[in-house]
Amino acid sequence: MKKEQQLDMYYQMVLIRRVEERGAELYQAGKIGGFMHLYIGQEAVSTGLIAAREPRDRVITAYRDHGVAINCGISANEVMAELLGKSTGMSKGKGGSMHMASVEKNMWGGHAIVGGHLPVAAGFAVGDQYAKNDNVTICMFGDGATNIGYFHEALNLAKTWGLRVLWVCENNQYGMGTAVNRASAVDEIRQKAEGYGMKNAEVNGMDVMKVYEAAQEAIEFVRKESQPYLLEVDTYRFRGHSMGDPERYRKAEEVKQWQENDPIGIFNKYLLEKKVITRKGLDEIEARVEEEVQKAVEFAEASPEPALEELFTDVYAEEVNT
Repeated sequence: MKKEQQLDMYYQMVLIRRVEERGAELYQAGKIGGFMHLYIGQEAVSTGLIAAREPRDRVITAYRDHGVAINCGISANEVMAELLGKSTGMSKGKGGSMHMASVEKNMWGGHAIVGGHLPVAAGFAVGDQYAKNDNVTICMFGDGATNIGYFHEALNLAKTWGLRVLWVCENNQYGMGTAVNRASAVDEIRQKAEGYGMKNAEVNGMDVMKVYEAAQEAIEFVRKESQPYLLEVDTYRFRGHSMGDPERYRKAEEVKQWQENDPIGIFNKYLLEKKVITRKGLDEIEARVEEEVQKAVEFAEASPEPALEELFTDVYAEEVNT
């Protein structure tokens, strides 16, 4: 990987962290409504994964989607404006925290229903199969989604029909407040792919370079073999499931132990040890991010709310002449 790409990945990870931290402040100030799920601690997952895709490959994810949006190239301005429900947001202020999307960036949501987007991902791949192209659909979901029917139906269909889907389970150890080993018959989520004869692997999701390498290998397999693949990424969210989570289900010592393996800190150390950049260079990236996020907050707060008549737009797809 070129130096420039590594530094861009570091920039994206820091940007996600700062956007989420400012978003949390705005939520607590009453400027963001509804549910909000932060990606703090999981930045290496989507950063490494999306860095390995080609622009033509679709990405679809669940409700913890702010970081995924940034990795797909959506600006901090658009993300922050969407969080505040402003018309300048990527979804015109109508989607909010859980429904970020950009067709232009091949980022197809942001889905609030647990596991509900997995059949959609399979459908994308069916469309690509009809079109006779070798695009890959990357579908991200949490460990909790693997215990419901959507997951099993989608994986079964993908394997039966030979669909090019990379299934990515972000195993952050908890489905809301329930530990994986209390809700799943197997602790290693990747084992669930074995029942469908599907190739699978597990990777440390706190190390962005390991995620990138595993994603590269998986995407290459899916594209060349016309077969699905399940990648389990072991990670951890440093904040609660959502902003209203009292976190009574885990101990502070556990969170602290995981925070000692902060993905940004790990990558920071890697870049310095490999002499990719100096400490001063990293400080400059972080200062640039701070300025960008501050401007994004100002942009979002100054932006108008959607006009009342916008309530009736974007309900149905526009007619397309073929």
